[in-house]
Amino acid sequence: MVVTTPTVPGYRIKRVLGIVHGLTVRTRGMWGKWLASVKSVFGGKIGAYASELKKAKDEALMLLKEEAAKMGANAVVGVDFETSDLLGDLIMVSAHGTAVVIEPET
Repeated sequence: MVVTTPTVPGYRIKRVLGIVHGLTVRTRGMWGKWLASVKSVFGGKIGAYASELKKAKDEALMLLKEEAAKMGANAVVGVDFETSDLLGDLIMVSAHGTAVVIEPET
């Protein structure tokens, strides 16, 4: 379970294992950059860029979950995402949170 909140309703945090991260860097590619430059002149949604950003976010989240699982966590709380544009050609997305072991409240 991965949540942006500091706790999970109906569960209690049994153990805090530490901070976990997921980081990915992707490129838009030549077609995406060309399409983005055309759209920036005329306006409109840049679907190719949005698609790559979603892929990067999903990959960062997957890497975060894998790191948490390696630590023995069954949940990650307080998840946050950061996005950066590097050198105008690259998209960097990072996700971080706290790996925890949770159990249902009784």
